[in-house]
Amino acid sequence: MTMSIAFIGLGVMGYPMARHLFNAGFDTKVYNRTTAKAQQWASEFSGQYGETPREAALERDVIALCVGNDDDVRSVVYGEDGVLAGMKAGATLVDHTTTSAELAEELANACSEKGIHFIDAPVSGGQAGAENGALTIMCGGKQASFDAVLPVLNSYAKQAVLMGGHGQGQRCKMVNQICIAGVLQGLSEALMLAQKSNLDIEQVVSVLKHGAAGSWQMENRAVTMAEDKFNFGFAIDWMRKDLGFCLDEAKKHELAMPLTEAVDKRYGLLQQQGLGRMDTSVLIKACDKDV
Repeated sequence: MTMSIAFIGLGVMGYPMARHLFNAGFDTKVYNRTTAKAQQWASEFSGQYGETPREAALERDVIALCVGNDDDVRSVVYGEDGVLAGMKAGATLVDHTTTSAELAEELANACSEKGIHFIDAPVSGGQAGAENGALTIMCGGKQASFDAVLPVLNSYAKQAVLMGGHGQGQRCKMVNQICIAGVLQGLSEALMLAQKSNLDIEQVVSVLKHGAAGSWQMENRAVTMAEDKFNFGFAIDWMRKDLGFCLDEAKKHELAMPLTEAVDKRYGLLQQQGLGRMDTSVLIKACDKDV
């Protein structure tokens, strides 16, 4: 591969995503806020790391981000040590962080002023999807920019689709999160009924997963929910951040989101109980709360 890549953010998603880039033959340089993590990655893959986002981005063709939230993105993009300070004209910034659509539009404008391309590209598939190179990536930006970085995205995605202009990738991710919230609420209530009715949960899942009620959440979370196991997966803290974007976007369009609002409040109750780092499937512990 002739393109050189910088990958910014080596969390549970970013670390394996950068690994897939390296394994695909891309010249890959990494940055992480905790330098020891970047050093670990560089040692494991005989790769390179930068001491700052700017250093990692110098002379790279594509810079990919996967950090926590809007403020985290701004902290690695802007300023004298940010990636924009190091990026060359004609390079492309790809943001895999789930953010507000407003930030995506802001970044697109900031990049355009420097002759840099931008793609907002939030992902779905969780840690397992990142580990297995099977993420779904929802993109917003210009067709030519998307086409140019598609070989990069394909190194860790099973599907990458351009949804429209800047911000549309983030808006598609909002739709994704609303769907997950609704499915988990329904699955929580269904499992409570199944347990009270003395049904075998594994048998229930094996029967239902291939029918109309089947879903990723049912197949991957129903049994662990019934077993009271939640110390893994996508944390409530991140889901509440995402649902906040969803509800803000809905207000702009004067849309009522009663189910999403109810699930968000239940997650808030669970956070108050100290469960913010638990997987989103812990919703079952609050599904009988009146909110």
